[in-house]
Amino acid sequence: MLRAPVRHASTIELEIFSMVEKLIAMAAMIVSGAASGQSAVMLFGAIDTTLAHGSGSLSSKTQLTSGGSTASRLGFRGTEDFGGGTSASFWFEAGFNSDTGTGRATNINNQPSGATPAGGLTFNRRSTVSLAGSWGELRIGRDYTPQFRNQDNANLAIGSGSSLIEDATVIGPTAVRASNSIAYLYNTSGWVDGPGLYGTLMYYMGENSSYGARKKDGNGAGLRVGYKFGPADVAIALSRTKYLAGNQSQNNIGASWKFDAARLMAVYEWDKNDALIGGSTAKGYSIGVDIPVGAGQIYLLHSRYRVEQITEAVNRPASRKYSLAYIHHLSKRTALYGGYAYVANRGGAALALNGAMTGANASSSGSDLGIRHSF
Repeated sequence: MLRAPVRHASTIELEIFSMVEKLIAMAAMIVSGAASGQSAVMLFGAIDTTLAHGSGSLSSKTQLTSGGSTASRLGFRGTEDFGGGTSASFWFEAGFNSDTGTGRATNINNQPSGATPAGGLTFNRRSTVSLAGSWGELRIGRDYTPQFRNQDNANLAIGSGSSLIEDATVIGPTAVRASNSIAYLYNTSGWVDGPGLYGTLMYYMGENSSYGARKKDGNGAGLRVGYKFGPADVAIALSRTKYLAGNQSQNNIGASWKFDAARLMAVYEWDKNDALIGGSTAKGYSIGVDIPVGAGQIYLLHSRYRVEQITEAVNRPASRKYSLAYIHHLSKRTALYGGYAYVANRGGAALALNGAMTGANASSSGSDLGIRHSF
């Protein structure tokens, strides 16, 4: 009787392993072919935690907070190259509080009614998809507004003394970011990529029904045009957002100049809110210098912001801020920093720093000590 040859277990295992290797190789070829134009998805972010203290005439406060040097964030981005200089990309970036682990608030319709409370993680900082080529970039979703870019370019980004003083009742919900936006960017991806002319045009929607008085509530547009040449960078930004209670506008001119030993930055701003009694305007400026020192940088900043009414008013609230800060780079990704800021109020203003409370026309101070790590 003939018998089939007996195959040892080791031989069978080798054949199975060989077959599995072939299948894996085939799958890898299919995946690599399908994704040949797709760059790897990048995970990025920053963790910034600060020990902050604020003093005022009414109360003081000491707290552990987030974002003293840069906003704590977690993001994902990727790009697909179609060839010929054309590409598609996405960008999702969520802000969070590093001291508590909670997510930051967002706004779904560019109106006060659309503000969401902080809590769960939301992609409040940026949520966009875009097409780009030699002609520029078309970007849709939630993103920085053009009118904020000039401020951000001159922001020294250190603690309580980091930015231009502003009044949220004047500048409104779209002062920094706008949801439901469509933007065209030329020679820039939010930051200037090269010398010459650059600009951004954005339109954003409140997404209300076409029936009723609220149909344009939260609709708005912003424009920024700038020119970069040598060590200088100058840009102007104009914006207007429509609201049922009254329109708001935010406008500014920003400039920076790089010297051999320092960088000088300045912003001048004029805002308007028609919703306030008689209409209200505000003007402010910020001027600062960034001085590299060894492995660190010294920052000096002075800013002023004053609110006025079109009709004569007895009080014109005004605040001035003076700040000094230092950041020490332990590496390219990790830094220690500290800062101090002082605010002088008048005209009924009561601006206070780092959670403190101060009376009208009284002063306030804030100090910060923190660590930042980027990845």
